[in-house]
Amino acid sequence: RGFNAIFRWVLRVFLYLKKNILILIGLLVVGLVIGYVLSKITAKKLKTEIIVNPQLESKNYLYDAVNEIQSNILVKDTVFFKSIGVDAIDFNGLEITIGRVLEEDNSESDLQFLELLQTFEKTDAISDIVRAELKNKSSLNHRITIYYEDVRFGDEFAKKVITYINSNEYFKGLIEVRRTNATNRIKENEDLLKQVDNIIVNYTNGLATKPNGAVGDRIILDNQEQVNIADIFEYKTQLIQDIESKKLELEQQTEVASIINFGKPQAVQKSFFRKNIILMPVLLLVLFLILSIIRFLDARSKIL
Repeated sequence: RGFNAIFRWVLRVFLYLKKNILILIGLLVVGLVIGYVLSKITAKKLKTEIIVNPQLESKNYLYDAVNEIQSNILVKDTVFFKSIGVDAIDFNGLEITIGRVLEEDNSESDLQFLELLQTFEKTDAISDIVRAELKNKSSLNHRITIYYEDVRFGDEFAKKVITYINSNEYFKGLIEVRRTNATNRIKENEDLLKQVDNIIVNYTNGLATKPNGAVGDRIILDNQEQVNIADIFEYKTQLIQDIESKKLELEQQTEVASIINFGKPQAVQKSFFRKNIILMPVLLLVLFLILSIIRFLDARSKIL
């Protein structure tokens, strides 16, 4: 009886398909045509992604500036965009968003890093390693995404937006002061480094002239103050690290939002109707099957 029930069910499905084969083929063809037409008339949407690093705690300003631009896009404020250098603006599909660049979840690699870190537990390098890793994990980068339809307009619009964001006079003044201070700091540290090198050279010459290396581990400066030679070497290392840090600061802090990567135009993931041309015929077929089930249930209910 079980096999008979299965056979009867398969037979009913076959008879249903045989009875409605022309309708099903017609729906399939109509769906393919509709899907093809929709894929042609739907405009292709592009996007440009720009990864930036806000300087001098300007993250809030960065988000406010992007939200301001998006608000002016929604109201189609041509006066605002002319003020930032965008004369002929195309609002079709235009949109701008911003969000933090999220780090990938690498739990396994993090565990391996912690195990490796144990080997440096009793060394002086541990603090530098931990500091560098924390800085790497606490990403301060943000992604500005601009959507548009015209590739030429979109690329030019993205450049104008970044120029407008970096035109803030307040933060530009702060960056200029910070760069001036860093430049002066580098010069002062380099002068001090030369003096330290002279002290080390004199100490080394003293080792060479005294018999059997009879020179203590402390040296006497002009003010008769004794200084440990190990402290001199440590001070030299600190000066070198500070110079490197300030040079890196000068390289990074050039704009309000330093550009990490200015991406090229790329196609946005296709929408529902353009993702796959098969979706429309499938949708019509499913709709027809649902109507057929409803008619069958309605007919059965009348018999009962």
